[in-house]
Amino acid sequence: MNVARYSATERLRNGAEMEVRALVPADREEMLAAFDRTSAVTRYRRFFGPKNEFSEKELEFFLNVDFIKHVALAAVLNEAGAEFIVGGARYVVAKPGEAEIAFAIDDPHQKLGIATRLMKHLVAIARASGLQRLVAEVLPENVPMLRVFERCGLAMTVRRDRGVVLVTLDLGATAAA
Repeated sequence: MNVARYSATERLRNGAEMEVRALVPADREEMLAAFDRTSAVTRYRRFFGPKNEFSEKELEFFLNVDFIKHVALAAVLNEAGAEFIVGGARYVVAKPGEAEIAFAIDDPHQKLGIATRLMKHLVAIARASGLQRLVAEVLPENVPMLRVFERCGLAMTVRRDRGVVLVTLDLGATAAA
């Protein structure tokens, strides 16, 4: 699987078609536009604190991924003939067999199932890459993200530590019915 050229089509809850594809450096302006469409609450849930802009170093990190140890996917919609990024997901290999995952969906496009679809593709890529676990730190009030993890079909363990929910998803096991 050539993840750097990854592309798949998904249908959202509202019937819209969405492309899930590899994020590339040319997506800089669209990624920043999506960030501008997020509220202070959404930004806080993603970055665990106030966030109004990115430094050049952060943008470098987000956009220049190797698709081996760092995989980033963009959720792209076509509305009124224009394509634009409405969200994204990524994983960064933290240690052998394990990667940290993170998601962001702009406010106008939340609750359409975008994170759920992105999760499905990240899991497939992670499994194909030989990873065994995906981990995430989630704020307890970020119930929508916790639900995405609960519903993804993987065995999940949860631990609370210093006001953060630590989620571990086992890529080799499915959740009990």
